[in-house]
Amino acid sequence: MNSAITSCEHPEPLQRGDGVLNSHEGGQGRKKDGQPRGLSSSHLAYSILDIPPWYLCIFLGVQHFLTALGGLVAVPLILAKDLCLQHDPLTQSYLISTIFFVSGICTLLQVFLGVRLPILQGGTFAFLAPSLAMLSLPTWKCPTWTLNASLVNTSSPEFTEEWQKRIRELQGAIMVASCVQMLVGFSGLIGFLMRFIGPLTIAPTISLVALPLFDSAGNDAGIHWGIATMTIFLIVLFSQYLKNIAVPVPVYGREKKCHTSKFYLFQVFPVLLALCISWLLCFVLTVTNALPSAPAAYGYLARTDTKGDVLSQAPWFRFPYPGQWGLPTISLAGVFGIIAGVISSMVESVGDYYACARLVGAPPPPKHAINRGIGIEGLGCLLAGAWGTGNGTTSYSENVGALGITRVGSRMVIVAAGCVLLLMGVFGKIGAAFATIPTPVIGGMFLVMFGVITAVGISNLQYVDMNSSRNLFIFGFSIYCGLAVPNWVNKNPERLHTGDSPSSRL
Repeated sequence: MNSAITSCEHPEPLQRGDGVLNSHEGGQGRKKDGQPRGLSSSHLAYSILDIPPWYLCIFLGVQHFLTALGGLVAVPLILAKDLCLQHDPLTQSYLISTIFFVSGICTLLQVFLGVRLPILQGGTFAFLAPSLAMLSLPTWKCPTWTLNASLVNTSSPEFTEEWQKRIRELQGAIMVASCVQMLVGFSGLIGFLMRFIGPLTIAPTISLVALPLFDSAGNDAGIHWGIATMTIFLIVLFSQYLKNIAVPVPVYGREKKCHTSKFYLFQVFPVLLALCISWLLCFVLTVTNALPSAPAAYGYLARTDTKGDVLSQAPWFRFPYPGQWGLPTISLAGVFGIIAGVISSMVESVGDYYACARLVGAPPPPKHAINRGIGIEGLGCLLAGAWGTGNGTTSYSENVGALGITRVGSRMVIVAAGCVLLLMGVFGKIGAAFATIPTPVIGGMFLVMFGVITAVGISNLQYVDMNSSRNLFIFGFSIYCGLAVPNWVNKNPERLHTGDSPSSRL
């Protein structure tokens, strides 16, 4: 599950477990007339099997791409620092283009072969916590010289090996863990496992994805708190106060020809609009020299010209391919960490399947469809590992919410979105443009997004009886240990002797 800034409906619990208050058996259930709960086909502009006009498919596909853009761009930008790439925006742009390309492939696989619902695939925050934990180990901590922009030569073989060996380690762990997800999905184990995974399990799992990232978000925002605060203010303004204001937009129809229609722009694109406005302000402040030009001065990284040459250096066309960073390496610690992220991702995706079916007026997905969907997501994670995105793939809940807003449930629209993702991944200048976003703008965006992800996790407790001392103990102990144990390990790495060494890796 990714940023829930858009008004996406939260999936209901999938089964009746200990402490669950109001849940539907086996999904969303049915009304008295036998119709599935959710939107009926009469309330949809296009139902799941309808094919809108080609130009409308393209427009709505681009909209889905823009809706997912925040999450897609955020993943490589979060990983950049721990991959020693904070001073190499060109490589960051390659990672962004790669995640666009792989997300397009995974989306098409999911629509045609997986759960066969109009659901978009992309990078997952569930993999970030174990990935960052692995990269924070002493073996993978970035050398001091990579933290100094004046000492980094991004074209040197030494620097290239520094970041590539880290992403190869992530690739190997993700590819092995994806095999576990494919096994769980294609064997039908997911239906059995869901009996033991309820809201009380999901709540701390999702919350702990974002909670440990407060340090990274705070450091980025602290580059210039004024810019970061303005970004936060704009996101809050658009998503909370202007979301119900409709903006007239020109449209073309067969009957009315050219006319205007109301579109809830601020509700659909709050993060993207805030990011672009803050980005533009940083550009204006850079041009007018209102921001300091000395590299050591406070606020220097808020300038847009610190990464300006990346646009000229990036190729117009770049085709991502498997193994572009070298042969993946494997370590046991990394694999087990990513498997924890895989479990969290599977639980979230099953909830997204039910929410998506409800919003497009389809019956609740049967078990065999869920099995296929999870299996294809595992295949998507395998492809993401092979291509080297540094991340896996999951269903995007913000795009599920966009289905309810647009009232268009056609699968062909998501097919168009997948094709748009493929094209954006091939155009190198697109990824380069997003890699030039100033650091404090990213920090402000992260503060909001990580906070919302934490809240989404805790919101699962609405289905749990929190008057039960047993449930209070489980949730409290899970959260506290999830923060305390990793913190102790980071501070006392010499206390753990697993026998694993760089020379023992495959």
